[in-house]
Amino acid sequence: MHAVNIHEAKTHLSRLVEEAAHGKPFIIAKAGKPMVKVIPIPTDDGATAGRLGFMAGEIAVPDDFDHMGDELLVDLFEGKSR
Repeated sequence: MHAVNIHEAKTHLSRLVEEAAHGKPFIIAKAGKPMVKVIPIPTDDGATAGRLGFMAGEIAVPDDFDHMGDELLVDLFEGKSR
């Protein structure tokens, strides 16, 4: 892992960050004293990146889903018990 001084880090920040993101971390030093270590943030493998449809094929919804329990609801609103 290489060290760069603050001035060099400011001058070449974009390139250094890009290199760190690709697995080449570096240390920023001030007056030769190491101050911080720049390392890449781990990323997901993409399996959960798109949440919409992530359980496709795992759940079955009945065709009458929007009418299930209609009679029960009507009875409850009318005060009838079953």
